[in-house]
Amino acid sequence: MVSALELGSVTDDSEQYMWPPVRHPPMNVDVDLSSLREYLEAEAIDGYCIDADGTDSDQRYVSGFTAPDPYQTLVTAEGVHLLVSGLEYGRAKADASADSVTRRSAYDYQQLVADHGPYEGKCRMLVAFCADHGVDSLAVPRSFPTGTADGLRAQGLEVTVEPEGIIEGVRATKTEWEREQIQASQRANEAAMATAEALIATADIEDGVLVHDGEPLTSERVKTEIEVTLLRQGCGLDDTIVACGADGADPHNRGSGPLEADELIVVDIFPRDKETGYFADMTRTFARGDPGEEARRRYEVTKAAYEAALEAVEAGVTGADVHDVACDVIEDAGYDTLRSDPSAETGFIHGTGHGVGLDIHEAPSVSPAGGELKVGHVITIEPGLYDPDVGGVRIEDLVVVTEDGYENLTDYRVGLEPTAE
Repeated sequence: MVSALELGSVTDDSEQYMWPPVRHPPMNVDVDLSSLREYLEAEAIDGYCIDADGTDSDQRYVSGFTAPDPYQTLVTAEGVHLLVSGLEYGRAKADASADSVTRRSAYDYQQLVADHGPYEGKCRMLVAFCADHGVDSLAVPRSFPTGTADGLRAQGLEVTVEPEGIIEGVRATKTEWEREQIQASQRANEAAMATAEALIATADIEDGVLVHDGEPLTSERVKTEIEVTLLRQGCGLDDTIVACGADGADPHNRGSGPLEADELIVVDIFPRDKETGYFADMTRTFARGDPGEEARRRYEVTKAAYEAALEAVEAGVTGADVHDVACDVIEDAGYDTLRSDPSAETGFIHGTGHGVGLDIHEAPSVSPAGGELKVGHVITIEPGLYDPDVGGVRIEDLVVVTEDGYENLTDYRVGLEPTAE
């Protein structure tokens, strides 16, 4: 199905709104693009262009703006310049953190499309936009549309793919404002986790199944209540994990069906603030009743690995160093990790953490490939143990790397027995 806005793209310089626009506050991020500009200067390239919609986090970060259809952000030595449709022009002028905003009609976009078709018409418009900003050679991100790059080259513009992901690297170090937004998302996350925990804690037990209001308490019911709580806090989520028993032994199994007593229940919530776009992430594992001696031992080992990994976090160490600390604890307790057995299907079968920001998984990595941690990095610490015969355990906090340690953005108790407090 073609959307109304797609149908209107040829004439998108009209002022008619196809649907109410989503307004976002200015991103208030002091974006430091010096490393990108140093790259451009070293490579003798005039500018850097992102061609994507607002779901692309690099686009949102550099432009300070979001739109449901692709728009172009051009970074030069002199500034940041946006090219948008007439539909988005007023909002971009008001909201974007750019030095200039130009609408497509400035380049007779409709006539270019009429004369050359939508593909070549767009490329001719972009070449003219670049020329207006003194750009004859262009660097683009790895995600830049291949067809557009080829079309620009056909129009005589030199296009080079920037291979290192410089913008993602810039985004990894969060400003104070960004840290505040992530912490606000985590506060909403804590409210959602409390909702889930209370449902599990207050359920009756009938024939080994948790029951709430006379009905089996299902993974789906808990996830619905999590989502409702988050919406009331201004956050949303595409999905979440409430996985019981063997389901919880698969780290990304979302879970389904009735929750059972005497089983481990993994609850992993990763919401995004609907206005700022910043994610949060937290996991807790609960058991209503007695999951057994082995499950309890696995919980304590996971907790010890989580605490040791947290204590290892500080600027200057690598994500690999922190991951090794978690692996040490788990291997010393007699369980496999992917470090001790790369083919392991049970035990600790993932990395210790990842960066969180405008993407739920972003740089840096806390894993065997993890590089140096820097002040301002926001990362998860989330070791786990998994076996279908026992269930899954994972404990996860969200922290900011500091010069001599970390600041924990998570304020939520760690405990296996659920409470309604």
